Amino acid sequence: MLTELYNKGGRVCQEARKGNIKCRLIVRPTSEDVITGHLAQAFRILNPRWFLPDILNQGLKASRFRRQVFRNLQVEPWRNRPRYPRELLPWDEGSTQVDLTIQWENPPTTVYIEAKYLAELSPNTSNGPSNQLIRLIRVGLLECGWFSKGNLVAVPPRDFVCILLTPNKGNELVRYYQNPENVKAAIPRNDKLLGLPKAPFVGELTYGDLIRVLKRQRPRFTRPEKLVIDQVVEYLEYKLERTGMNYEVPRCEPKLVTITKPEVSNHG
Repeated sequence: MLTELYNKGGRVCQEARKGNIKCRLIVRPTSEDVITGHLAQAFRILNPRWFLPDILNQGLKASRFRRQVFRNLQVEPWRNRPRYPRELLPWDEGSTQVDLTIQWENPPTTVYIEAKYLAELSPNTSNGPSNQLIRLIRVGLLECGWFSKGNLVAVPPRDFVCILLTPNKGNELVRYYQNPENVKAAIPRNDKLLGLPKAPFVGELTYGDLIRVLKRQRPRFTRPEKLVIDQVVEYLEYKLERTGMNYEVPRCEPKLVTITKPEVSNHG
């Protein structure tokens, strides 16, 4: 972010700006990994009570999450999930890397965020006909315990949500898999499914949505947190400007569930 915005630590070379250089030691403005890294750090610093339910509800276009203290909150970028079980898939598939994973325990919930910038969701993944989004969804369902394992003691599955973070809205795969029946039909061995999370659990969040939430909620944060918000907003606006896209204030946004019982803790 410092390199791109302020030319600190040297300039990004022309080849890197064009995305021609793939060296991980060079910050490439076309890479969503830089954006993911900054968001992970910001989400770890900011009080989740004041932004996390807002961005999730905005992405799902529903009031699924309420303001609360998030117990045992974890924010992990680039988390690798093990190989998908061969008995549940008619083709070999390697490990899956999730751009951003957010988890908490009241109630047990796991959120996958797939971040995109200039690239689109992959229509096909390696060694199989599965597209990138449904692969993430079934990996998440497996991790959260939505597949029967024949255990003697049944363990309730975790709630699960999968969000695509992208500069622009209207991804066709997101719209398609917002229908739970389409999700179920796209998963091999769906007879092993115990069910599906409460709908909607697949959604789409734009950079503009995230900027609006952070700006709207900014007065609720401490002064150091406001500095973090300002940096993230500035960077996201810069990235949007480079794509030639702007964001507009929508007419309405999902309404959060009203909380009647006050919480006293600052962080989960």
